[in-house]
Amino acid sequence: MTTEKFDLIVIGAGPGGYVAAIRASQLGMKVACVDRRSTLGGTCLNVGCIPSKALLNASEQFAKATDGTLADLGISVGTPKLDLGRMQVAKDDIVSGLTGGIDYLFKKNKITRLEGTARIDHAGEVSLVDGSDKGSYHCDRILIATGSHASSLPNVAIDEKRIVSSTGALALTTLPKKLVVIGAGYIGLELGTVWARLGAEVEVIEFLPRILPGMDEEVAKKFMAIAKRQGLKFRLKTAVKSAKASKTGVSLMVEPAGGGDEEQIDADVALVSVGRHPATNGLGLEEAGVAVSDRGRIKVDPRFETSVEGIFAIGDVINGPMLAHKAEEDGIAAVELMAGLAGHVDYDAVPGIVYTAPEVATLGKSEESLKAEDISYVKGVFPFQANSRAKAVGHTDGFVKILACTETDRVLGVHIIGHEAGTVIHECATAMAFGATAEDIARTCHGHPTLNEAVKEAALAVDGRAIHI
Repeated sequence: MTTEKFDLIVIGAGPGGYVAAIRASQLGMKVACVDRRSTLGGTCLNVGCIPSKALLNASEQFAKATDGTLADLGISVGTPKLDLGRMQVAKDDIVSGLTGGIDYLFKKNKITRLEGTARIDHAGEVSLVDGSDKGSYHCDRILIATGSHASSLPNVAIDEKRIVSSTGALALTTLPKKLVVIGAGYIGLELGTVWARLGAEVEVIEFLPRILPGMDEEVAKKFMAIAKRQGLKFRLKTAVKSAKASKTGVSLMVEPAGGGDEEQIDADVALVSVGRHPATNGLGLEEAGVAVSDRGRIKVDPRFETSVEGIFAIGDVINGPMLAHKAEEDGIAAVELMAGLAGHVDYDAVPGIVYTAPEVATLGKSEESLKAEDISYVKGVFPFQANSRAKAVGHTDGFVKILACTETDRVLGVHIIGHEAGTVIHECATAMAFGATAEDIARTCHGHPTLNEAVKEAALAVDGRAIHI
């Protein structure tokens, strides 16, 4: 334990916390960052975003080798063999490389790294109740960036063996014959896709009458049709009442949403993917006087300061989408405001991305939200089937949809389903950040042949003048 006083102690070394710590150090603050893990990067790098993308990539390559895609291109590879153990090692190597990179950045920026479980004694003092750096630490400000945990359901106990969260689903050492995914959101569909590509039978159970809740409905319907072609099965408007694990599998009892006859579903593994909740237990928020909402989110003002002066919060523990990049933006804005700068996050321009194949990306308002808010809009849609680059690389599923204000033509929302949608959508994020109109995008020269030309064409379609359809 050190007796030195810090300008800022950041609790949590995930994307929000470690980025905030680095930016604070750049601004001249003396910074310490606390995390209970021995490796930096939080849930995202250790057991979330990064390992899932590594498995998504590996499983996509395996699928290409088995479904005839490579053969259609004149590439003969014979019958591929799955080495799941080696695939997991490759995933872990990627994770360790990136977490080690953050450790280097901490040393480079002279950030004190503390390992242990943190508790806020009061404004200006943080205690580590366990770990290698157990003890009390003093500071001028505290920034809470503890992220979130996977949620579960009543009578569904996660054991990370047969009934797993995303953490367990990323670490399976045996290919399940059947995987049941409870919840049709981003995480469930990504991980369901991984195991379906590798050969598992995957059935997705969702309480709502649609998948990807909150996302543009037209995009969600299109993605569900594509996912079905890829082998995923869906059971919508279905409630999971219980799940019981045994040594050989798991039995789930389900019934129609709203009530009805129960039915038993048996599987080798059940993945619970019904959302996440703020990781604030044990922080001592109540004792410190930090106000929390009914949904467990920490209340903050526009400067990210809580109800207690000197204690701030960002990322998954406050309102807004539970996304790593949103937490990063929160972290930078929070410390810049502490330093007297003009930090700001535009939550209407935070992309949401599902890293399946094809990818799904969303930005700003959906058609449903615009209708609910009684905002008049014009829609422009362009299919990748008519995009030359998409045809050349064999990825013609999906479309780009741009929603623009009827009166001003300002872009209000963009929704893409297609190859590399998560990359393509960022030109729209930049455009929206500067208040661009659909005409601005339509008048911007796009390189040929590129997938981004579909964005230009969708912008032209807003005014009914798309060229290639």
